[in-house]
Amino acid sequence: MPTVNYKGGAPGFVQIPDPKRIVFPNYDGNGMFLSMANAEQTAKVGLLFMDFETPHLVRVQGTASVSHEATDIARFPGANMVVTMAVESCFLNCGRYIHKHLRVETSKYVPDANGKQPFPAWKRIDVVQPALREIDMGVAEREGGTITLDEYKQKVVEGDQ
Repeated sequence: MPTVNYKGGAPGFVQIPDPKRIVFPNYDGNGMFLSMANAEQTAKVGLLFMDFETPHLVRVQGTASVSHEATDIARFPGANMVVTMAVESCFLNCGRYIHKHLRVETSKYVPDANGKQPFPAWKRIDVVQPALREIDMGVAEREGGTITLDEYKQKVVEGDQ
């Protein structure tokens, strides 16, 4: 089924090489890969860009291809996949309910210029360990050890996800 997920990154993480193509990275998230699996299986995607200043919504629809190629991924430090979208339609949408004066600071989880980012607390939950990707196996021990689900819930309450 189609799904909707927020994708973010440092300013400029979405690239527009020409009027009919958009390229953007996929960064480590919740480990479910719902958006990327949908794009690989159906190739149909929709993007929603929000401009909090004007306010405007821009909807972009098209066909996507997902690349796992090292040369593509290397263009976006910290990425695990890269999406190239062939734009089929693009239009402004009503932005009257966008909170115009909202100021957003960049998430601490956006990869830096070297691709480094903090290890998320959810990947330290003890019962999650067997389901992690191979690249994340054992990292919890180097990041302060595993935690229980209750300890994770407390971190969420404190805002340290």
